[in-house]
Amino acid sequence: MISVDVAVVGAGPAGAAAATTAARLGLRVLLVDRAAFPRDKCCGDGLTTGALRRLEALGLDPRRLPTWEPVRTAHVRIPGGQVASLELPAGATYAATVRRVELDAALVAVARHAGAQVEDGCAVVGARPAGGGSGVELELEGGATVRAWYAVAADGMWSPLRRALGLGEPAYLGEWHAARQYHRRVGAAARDFWVWFERDLQPGYAWSFPLPGERANVGFGVRRAPGERTGSMKALWADLLSRPQISAVLGPLARAEENLKSWPIPARIGATRLAALGGRVLFAGDAARAADCMTGEGIAQALETGELAARFAAASGPAAAGEAAAAYRAAIRRGMAIDDWLSARFSAVLGAERGMRGWFRLANASAGTRRRFVHWMFEDYPRAGLITPWRWRRGFLHPPGPYPG
Repeated sequence: MISVDVAVVGAGPAGAAAATTAARLGLRVLLVDRAAFPRDKCCGDGLTTGALRRLEALGLDPRRLPTWEPVRTAHVRIPGGQVASLELPAGATYAATVRRVELDAALVAVARHAGAQVEDGCAVVGARPAGGGSGVELELEGGATVRAWYAVAADGMWSPLRRALGLGEPAYLGEWHAARQYHRRVGAAARDFWVWFERDLQPGYAWSFPLPGERANVGFGVRRAPGERTGSMKALWADLLSRPQISAVLGPLARAEENLKSWPIPARIGATRLAALGGRVLFAGDAARAADCMTGEGIAQALETGELAARFAAASGPAAAGEAAAAYRAAIRRGMAIDDWLSARFSAVLGAERGMRGWFRLANASAGTRRRFVHWMFEDYPRAGLITPWRWRRGFLHPPGPYPG
């Protein structure tokens, strides 16, 4: 029997943030993942300002990773051909790309350095309440048992821990579906961040995020339609790559490095279960359906939910699991759930031709509106920050940039 204060299931950004935070608060922490790190994760590899701030707070400097590439300019093209070129602020890093295979392994290393015990390549195959309701017991592959006061389930959209507790949703397929393909020998795509809003993707979009060595992460994301088969995405991808506005940015020498890879994106944190077993289990990251429902971005949200879950577990202590769950739900309800609601409203605007054009004219009206839009789009402050005054702090709209210099 392994006894800890907090067992974290899943070592992606949410799980690593939870394990690091709990360990730094003096708790005994076990971090387990069925994958062995480093491991790849299908993703656009983009890091918003919000994600960079949380990485910086955790003590991770991703600038040291081999595929780190800061973004200085973002180009947004809408149907009809208009392009807005958005300069990111100087003096700090407000957006960047780095491959998830490197980022996630580095986050696990941070958790280990903070004092968490890490067991990767080890799956959780069962879960149950501990005797007397005094915690939760997890059964590991190979027969070992873990007893913890709390478990943070950060094990993905189809959380095996959620399923082991009888709370699985077999028919759930997420709100978005995305696909990516790495390309080499790219042209303009090697320098800047590109977004293409195409009529047949709205409110979704295609993207190109730069990587070192004249490479790019190129892909697209779409809202999932009920009953739609994802096999059609392969044909759509070939069509997208042939469109002049995209092929011109990638350049004539661009070549794919891999087959197209796709993944679902869960984005409904305002309408999902966040705790189980009377608060002994807290869901975080994709297991909490935490991705932004407008952009599909999920790294900043994963880091935030993981940190919140760990902080409330530590603050409530072993005897007050209900209080931990209630505090966690309240924090999400007063923060990320409102951000999600606003993102959904804005996504509906982007899904209509008139709304897209109106938004573009407003955002691109002047240097000042472009600057303000950059801060909002890249999550320099919470999506719904302006309508949630309880989150305001001195310098709320103009905090120091992450990773200055």
